[in-house]
Amino acid sequence: MPSQKVFKSQDNAVYTTSTGAPVAQPYAAERIGNIGPLLLQDFHHIDLLAHFDRERIPERVVHAKGAGAHGFFEITHDITDLSCAALFKKVGTKAPVTMRFSTVGGESGSADTARDPRGFAIKIKTEEGNLDWVFNNTPVFFIRDPAKFPHFIHTQKRDPQTHLKDADMFWDYLSQNPESIHQIMILFSDRGTPDGYHNMHGYSGHTFKFVNAEGKFVYTQVHVRKEGGFKTLTDAQATKLAGENPEYGLQTLFEDIEKGNFPEWKVYVQTMTAEQAEKFRYNILDLTKVWPHAEFPLRPVGKIVLDKAVENYFAEIEQAAFSPSHTVPGIEPSADPVLQSRLFSYPDTHRHRLGVNYNQLPVNAPLAPVANFQRDGAMTFVSQGSRPNYQSSIVPLQYKPKAYQNIAHEHWLGHAQAHLSEITELDFEQPRALWQKVFSDTDRDHYVSNVAGHLGGAKSAEVKARQLSVYAAVDQTLSDRIADAIGAPRVKPLKVKPAAEAIRFKVSSV
Repeated sequence: MPSQKVFKSQDNAVYTTSTGAPVAQPYAAERIGNIGPLLLQDFHHIDLLAHFDRERIPERVVHAKGAGAHGFFEITHDITDLSCAALFKKVGTKAPVTMRFSTVGGESGSADTARDPRGFAIKIKTEEGNLDWVFNNTPVFFIRDPAKFPHFIHTQKRDPQTHLKDADMFWDYLSQNPESIHQIMILFSDRGTPDGYHNMHGYSGHTFKFVNAEGKFVYTQVHVRKEGGFKTLTDAQATKLAGENPEYGLQTLFEDIEKGNFPEWKVYVQTMTAEQAEKFRYNILDLTKVWPHAEFPLRPVGKIVLDKAVENYFAEIEQAAFSPSHTVPGIEPSADPVLQSRLFSYPDTHRHRLGVNYNQLPVNAPLAPVANFQRDGAMTFVSQGSRPNYQSSIVPLQYKPKAYQNIAHEHWLGHAQAHLSEITELDFEQPRALWQKVFSDTDRDHYVSNVAGHLGGAKSAEVKARQLSVYAAVDQTLSDRIADAIGAPRVKPLKVKPAAEAIRFKVSSV
């Protein structure tokens, strides 16, 4: 059952119109006589209807359903050798945080327990501006070629004709793009149905660069690990909750914080030098691969605690706008092509959904002072006063360069070309290890059952066979078990290029 609502309104508040004029009776409407026509002069009634007609803004194309809360990020370990970001300059530093968790494929009314990756977005308000970590609850993703993303999302949503979710669309895309298999191995395990939004880990997935004051950098991946561990639901439990309480994740997050059971995560980084990156078995810019912890151990950074539930969901969570392009000095994006594409796509979405001044909304506004040449536009309420809106010599601004100017290992040579990655044996090594070495017997049983329940709904024998050939490239036993479970013929592995033909990470310096 939904939790009991707690009212926290202002004392002795007087009901008014949007302009502040008091109104005697909110349900009354001006009209001629008791049954005559309404009067256009009744501003209160027009004000009420006009706002009601515009209360909904476009929902997010992906990550539409979510929950969130506020808290803080506290630095517990010194990493100033890695990054000169002011956030890290002193152990004990605290910064306010807003976090939003979300499902990916469903609409805003979909169930919190759907089998889906989860968004894991963190807005950190530092003295140098906002730092957004726009993560997922899985360390890898379905794609590594950015142009595939819109097409991929289309296949995971609704059929244009029937407006229904379609298993053939879902598996048709994935079976034609076998690099997705690592994410599929995670998605159809019990990790694909977390027990609530706040009982899971978060991962950057992408490679970033942490740069210190000397301009030296390391390639970096960030891990945000839940205290108490990643808790999951079985497929049966998730399905049951989807019918009985589709807001399970939203409710349990809110109630735990209200009870004082504050969710806490430890923040770690994995780092790799440029030299290590060039010798690494995999391309570090490949979003479908992980960095083994044995080779690149987790280094502690700090902790995140959520200790404040939202007062108004729309204002504080629905209007929250996260983007991986919101960075601070000391943290830079890598050349990961999917990350580079997201750097444009996220702010572009916010300008469409919230307006060009989305960073002026209280939930998004930085604590650091803003001074620039941006003016006007819809919903401007931070005007910067009379300051000139150009680089003025009469009223000049001060300019503060980063501690570093140039980063070594950043010279690139090559012709402009349309590039599409190819599938090699490397794409199956990590999924194979997950199936053979990480999963328990129970995990394997659940995985086969979960995939069979979904892939078995596809009507196309060709799609089923193609996806089974992808599974066979991971492990023949895995493919055969799924084939038997859905009553399909067993197939041979997908033929792929040997690992030696994979494109590895290499930067040619001038």
